[in-house]
Amino acid sequence: MLIEIPAADGIAEALLVRPSTAKGTFPGVVFYMDAFGVRPRIEEMAQRIADWGYVVLVPNVFYREGSIAELAPAGDMTTTEGREAAGRDAFPRVGRLTSDKALPDIKAWVTAITGMDGVAPGPIGTTGYCMGARLAVRTATSHPQVVAACGGFHGGGLATDASDSPHLGLSDARARFVFGHADHDPSMAPGAVARLGAALDDAGLEASNEIYAGAPHGYSMADTSAYHPQATERHFEELRVLLDDTLKG
Repeated sequence: MLIEIPAADGIAEALLVRPSTAKGTFPGVVFYMDAFGVRPRIEEMAQRIADWGYVVLVPNVFYREGSIAELAPAGDMTTTEGREAAGRDAFPRVGRLTSDKALPDIKAWVTAITGMDGVAPGPIGTTGYCMGARLAVRTATSHPQVVAACGGFHGGGLATDASDSPHLGLSDARARFVFGHADHDPSMAPGAVARLGAALDDAGLEASNEIYAGAPHGYSMADTSAYHPQATERHFEELRVLLDDTLKG
């Protein structure tokens, strides 16, 4: 179901995904897409999470740049060449979504999911992929009173030297975290993984911060050449435990 959300700089489209068969109220989850935007693969992943017993909101975080349809990849990303071609359009958008733009939008997404019909009162979860992992962490750190679970998978730039690096806000978080990093990922090298782990430890947070051996950046995206089935299934298993333990336990 496609809905519209008043965001910081206009109206943003978002997917709202509910359990396929079960009825009732369910905890909410904000799902942040990768750089290639909201598309059928993202909807498939959101539906799988929803069918665990959640209401999942997938905002078009690039709404300033265009609609979901306008920003959807046009070519075949299952080849390396096709994925690189799509990236030439997508990656500049990532750079333009700075933290000063992202944070007011995050407030809008949290407000939307917590006020949605069919969403149970109480804490919510968030999960993000690629650059979406940064947004998931920022959601947990900027709304600690609401976010109890945060997943980040094949994320990049989670612990950098920048003054607004996501890991610097972890002392404000209260969520439980699960990270599944891509192996040999230049956007999240071993030193950055270690820095993230140290920040999680210093904040006293319950967290898993693992590198998935052999899994490339983008491993969960079955519509791209980076897809790694084993790492994808591992991430789904770890994410489900995280959400169930924190939002249903």
